[in-house]
Amino acid sequence: MKKMKGVITAMTTPFDSKDQVDIHALEEQVEFLIEKGVDCLYPCGTTGEMLIMTPEERELVAETVLKAAAGRVTVYIHVGAMTLKETVRLARHAERIGADGIGVVTPAFFGVKDKAMLRYYQQVSASVSKDFPIYLYAIPQCAANDLSPALVAQIIETCPNVIGIKYSYSDMIRLKDYLNLNNGNFSVLFGADRLFLPALVMGCEGTVSGCSGPMPEHFVNVYRAYLKGDMKTALAEQKIANEICEIMKSGADMGIFKAVLQFRGMTGGHMRAPLIDLDEEEKAALHAQMAPYLPQ
Repeated sequence: MKKMKGVITAMTTPFDSKDQVDIHALEEQVEFLIEKGVDCLYPCGTTGEMLIMTPEERELVAETVLKAAAGRVTVYIHVGAMTLKETVRLARHAERIGADGIGVVTPAFFGVKDKAMLRYYQQVSASVSKDFPIYLYAIPQCAANDLSPALVAQIIETCPNVIGIKYSYSDMIRLKDYLNLNNGNFSVLFGADRLFLPALVMGCEGTVSGCSGPMPEHFVNVYRAYLKGDMKTALAEQKIANEICEIMKSGADMGIFKAVLQFRGMTGGHMRAPLIDLDEEEKAALHAQMAPYLPQ
């Protein structure tokens, strides 16, 4: 099973002026990220506006990213949806088209008891091959549901293809608890990209980062320096990455990501309603802040 590791970029989904997935812009984004050295592509997640896309659109994005990547980097597809039926459909599709694995966010909005959560992941796990890798995805501040370490332990015990978790809440103690699961043989990724280096030091395999989409270079530099044992460089690069994250608000307004892609000469595309694009005044202010960090 191929795991996610290093800099895993949570890709945006570019929509054109007719509110259709912009295939060319998506292919352009794949080429940009691979050229800049990211380790894994992760489309159709939170940054990709997954819950306001149709299953057909999500399948189109998955197929486009896989085809464009052409085996050059690891590709995991996020398939979590508002219904079990749709999640299973997308999971099976991801396996069928040759993805390296999938991520599955917890059910959202409605409160889900641990017993029901366990059953949910067991059903998703059973819907694909036993050797097709699955990462759990916990983002309690958005989903209104959480995955306790005790519950994750139960999921691991009954779902052999669940090999890791993406945790997107800044609780380092919880992160430590996840790392101790399965006798330490459990892949943990941190969604808080401003804590990428500390997470690596703790034993995490990488970060799933939205900010690395338009600005991947410093995140890549952190990981490469860390692998070489060059902590001085890793710390310096993390500091720059954090400054960039602060400007981009770490994804609080994902229109920022698409605007920065435009600053870099790409087609960032539009947001999908009810989300909105930055207006011209907002773009001008953002560009002024980002200017010192943009390649000349």
